[in-house]
Amino acid sequence: MRVKTVFGESLRSLGANMSTTLAATVTVLIGMFLLGLFIALGTWTVSWSNHVKRELMVKVDFKTSADGGQATRAQENAVARMLAANPQVKHWRYVSKEQALVRMKKGPYKELTTNLPYNPLPDTIEITPTKGEYITQIAASLHPLPPGVKKVRDGRQTSRRILQVAHVIEAVFTVATVVLLIASTLLIANTIRLSIFSRRREIEVMKLVGATNWFVRGPFMIEGLICGLGGSILAVFFLLLGREIALPAILHHALSTSPDVHALGFPMTSLILLGMGLGLGAVGSGLTLRRFLQI
Repeated sequence: MRVKTVFGESLRSLGANMSTTLAATVTVLIGMFLLGLFIALGTWTVSWSNHVKRELMVKVDFKTSADGGQATRAQENAVARMLAANPQVKHWRYVSKEQALVRMKKGPYKELTTNLPYNPLPDTIEITPTKGEYITQIAASLHPLPPGVKKVRDGRQTSRRILQVAHVIEAVFTVATVVLLIASTLLIANTIRLSIFSRRREIEVMKLVGATNWFVRGPFMIEGLICGLGGSILAVFFLLLGREIALPAILHHALSTSPDVHALGFPMTSLILLGMGLGLGAVGSGLTLRRFLQI
């Protein structure tokens, strides 16, 4: 009976302060929605950057006859032995000029291979590092260039741009989410404060007839939890709509579909958002009760 009374008082108070209740719930909704996007985008970005690091390679191009001297097989074997002795090299693969041309004919630039008078591509060694961060050191170990090597290519500029974009996205979403979480907490606190003010006479009467402190505080705590949980549930609902409607189009047109690139699972993200919503409600209520409800 007591629990039913406490919930009834909470719902009645929320209805009496509908405008502030709605504002608090919508702010929580926006904050939780952005937090959900940040979790999804942030974890996907980390997974994607790890995937890109695994795909980073150092490529050694050997000289061709057009460069004034074709690299000999002995020179190519010498470079291969040097790479095999490097502990930062996970594995390497030799790609002959004939294999490179076959690859190019199957790739997006196949039209460039039509009517070629000769094969202009060089023999190449593709080097995969044990860690993506090692590409700089591996490339540096091949300087000065060994005999027969024309140039060494690595993905430093590409990886740097990828990580810069990822950091900018994370920073923007982090700042926006923190601001909205603070705003949500303050609005929940303001909703509880208005409830306390509008019911101050009832509180005095309850204390006079012997109501316990937690019986008086209970409805206000539940109000905050309802605002936080309600906003979080709505955020999960809209994120679910976005996942079902917008995400397939985004994945099809923009993002990597590699099986090892993925965001945090939606069920876990939903649990985090619901927990955060309850936490916001509890913090907002607790701060207000401690300051304005001296019982």
